[in-house]
Amino acid sequence: MAMAMPEQQWQTFSLDAKLSENTVHVWRADLHTPASVVRYYQRYLSEEEITRAGRFYFEKDRNHFIVAHGILRILIGRYLNVEPYQFHFCLNDYGKPSLEPSLHVPALSFNISHAHDLALFAFTYERQVGVDVEYMRLGGKDSGDDGDGKNGDYEQLAQHYFSPYECDVLQRLPTEEKQRAFFQCWTRKEAYIKAKGMGLSLSLDLFDVSLRPNEPAALLHSRENPQEAARWSMRELAPGTGYVGALAVEGKKDWQLHCWQWDM
Repeated sequence: MAMAMPEQQWQTFSLDAKLSENTVHVWRADLHTPASVVRYYQRYLSEEEITRAGRFYFEKDRNHFIVAHGILRILIGRYLNVEPYQFHFCLNDYGKPSLEPSLHVPALSFNISHAHDLALFAFTYERQVGVDVEYMRLGGKDSGDDGDGKNGDYEQLAQHYFSPYECDVLQRLPTEEKQRAFFQCWTRKEAYIKAKGMGLSLSLDLFDVSLRPNEPAALLHSRENPQEAARWSMRELAPGTGYVGALAVEGKKDWQLHCWQWDM
């Protein structure tokens, strides 16, 4: 899949680039791969992951799951200096995965998101992290939906999922800016609740994020806990043409972001 080079530099990985306590790594990977490559990644998956992959009705979705989770295991193995099949995942009460305690020193946090043909992976130590990527159907709502339900009437969708503040900002934007603003808002909210590890048990209208064009990604307010806005950082990610991404990281100014392009 050809992707235009975004504003961010997605660097080719170097073994000299280490994940320190004050860095966050985000990886970008193309999930559209030949069958032989899908089989290569599948050999790293656990029986439970293979079973989950088999539940997908469409072959494309099944293959994307296998590739994404195979890459996730390879990357975790690199960071921990273990084989990709030598660790297990645990799930919290809301379904967020983490590493088993025996491999949790230092605490490696990770998160994964994929949409259409692309996946993002986020890694850091000793802090929580969440990442989200969404695919925008180019041309807006008239070009149809890609199966995720979010390429449609943005104001109507916002009324169901966004806060009153976010709905008001979206409504006031020019029509040509609403699609991207909607997805910027959506990815920032998703990245935050994934970082918190609470899933949709944390209602999306309990907090406000920035969404105006050219406005830095940020958690603006939290009605769940007013202190949260001071505890979290957000970054806009530019995964490629047609995609919008966001990163939420625990901690305000004491970390640096490095973006990498996965190449097997």
